[in-house]
Amino acid sequence: MIEIAPGLGISERELTFSCDRSPGPGGQNVNKAHTRVTLLFDVNGSLSLSHQQKKRVCENLAGRISRDGVLRVVSCKERTQLANRRAAVNRFIELMGQAFQTTKPRKETAVPAASKRRRLDGKLQRSSVKQLRGKVSAEE
Repeated sequence: MIEIAPGLGISERELTFSCDRSPGPGGQNVNKAHTRVTLLFDVNGSLSLSHQQKKRVCENLAGRISRDGVLRVVSCKERTQLANRRAAVNRFIELMGQAFQTTKPRKETAVPAASKRRRLDGKLQRSSVKQLRGKVSAEE
């Protein structure tokens, strides 16, 4: 059981791992060893998550989830398959934890007077520059 947050765990049986050749570090080892690890997690088919939790994960991680509802995490930074597998699981835990965090609502504040003054001074200066670009009259 992989613990995402207190009271929330995901069974390791729901994770699928695949390995292939890595473009990362490893020298000649890269050409012959399958060290890149891809972790796949079917969000929609998960038995560990409730309907509300699935919905929340899909909303917060929409850019990382495929049309089929599969979350994909890839790791190829390490030289060994085992280290990449651990890195992928850690990244998965981090992503799922972020999906379940609640963000504080933004508290609206008034615009500071100094900021308004700077903005208006800038507009006034820009206006005078543009007025100086005007056509020259015949009297001048």
